[in-house]
Amino acid sequence: MKLGLNLGYQTPWSTPADHLALAQEAERLGVSVVWAAEAYGSDSPSMLAWIAGQTSRIDVGSAVMQIPARTPAATAMTAATIDTLSGGRFRLGLGVSGPQVSEGWHGVRFDKPLARTREYVRIVRRALAREVVTSDSELYPLPLPNGPGKALKLGFHPLRADIPIYLAAVGPRNLELAGEIADGWLAVFFSPAHADESLARVAAGRARVGKDLTGFDIVPTVPVVVGDDVAECAELVRFYAALYIGGMGSREQNFYNQLAVRMGFGDAARQVQDLYLAKRHQEAAAAVPLEFIDATSLLGPVDRIAARMRDFAAAGVTTLSLTLFGLDRQTSLEQLRAAVQAYENAGFTPDRTAPAASVGSAADTAQPASAQPASTDSDGPADTEQEAAR
Repeated sequence: MKLGLNLGYQTPWSTPADHLALAQEAERLGVSVVWAAEAYGSDSPSMLAWIAGQTSRIDVGSAVMQIPARTPAATAMTAATIDTLSGGRFRLGLGVSGPQVSEGWHGVRFDKPLARTREYVRIVRRALAREVVTSDSELYPLPLPNGPGKALKLGFHPLRADIPIYLAAVGPRNLELAGEIADGWLAVFFSPAHADESLARVAAGRARVGKDLTGFDIVPTVPVVVGDDVAECAELVRFYAALYIGGMGSREQNFYNQLAVRMGFGDAARQVQDLYLAKRHQEAAAAVPLEFIDATSLLGPVDRIAARMRDFAAAGVTTLSLTLFGLDRQTSLEQLRAAVQAYENAGFTPDRTAPAASVGSAADTAQPASAQPASTDSDGPADTEQEAAR
């Protein structure tokens, strides 16, 4: 089981410098991957490109890039660029977001999320492979019919055509889709004691394409708070849990609330949602059961956290992605160091190998544009149908 760090997104109490310091310390400590998130504030690829330029070994991953925020072609361009600039260290995590953000912020109808995700990933993979991209789907028709658009392919040769793609999935059908079309699953509120049902859904998706879970990356984002008292540590996670269970979505469509119900916390999930939607946020946080927080987090002394990390590994987790709850940069750094110590105490080995390629190596070895030989493989907008089909 590898170790990851999820930085989340920028908040009123964090700065880009804080996140960079954590990413660089994570690299020094042997963490394998650092993830960045987005909602309707800071975007993930900008943060990851900035971090990649100031690190040399650690992978950088989007958790997630929102599907309604960009066309699949734009996402492929971004993924190929960051992966090339970073020397092959990018992981592309995707998610459909939810109806409130998709329709309220991006102006994209939250309809047919499974079909949308499937076609989106198909187009991204074709673009990264430098195939001529066409689609006759109603969601992403390419080229647009009855217009001047021509079928194109990615206009440069990326470092990798097989950038790993992860899906953020909560519901049963989305879990199966992740297993079928992705290289990994970005999980949230993952409990080792309740993981069998979700993993069975992922495995069912893998079986659909003749594969098993071998090589498939199971990546839960797990809150970690190191301290002497488990209940006190849980207090720092309460508002985070209440936000997702109670407020991340509408009363009729909240995937995280439904997950808590499936985990056996139905009564508490309904109470948290009622309180949160009534804007009684402190009461909603207080109503989140300690048992739920403890089941889905790493809380307490280093030795207890080490034992819990072994539970996550035994449940099938292949990359354990930590979310820190330090109140400032120094506290977060200390919490990160303690978590890595727990990881080592649990018998796991941090990834402290030398980088396969130095930062900028891909860019350094590329020829300047003026020196590149002319190619008969036209990668830009084609003037003829023949060029467009190459």
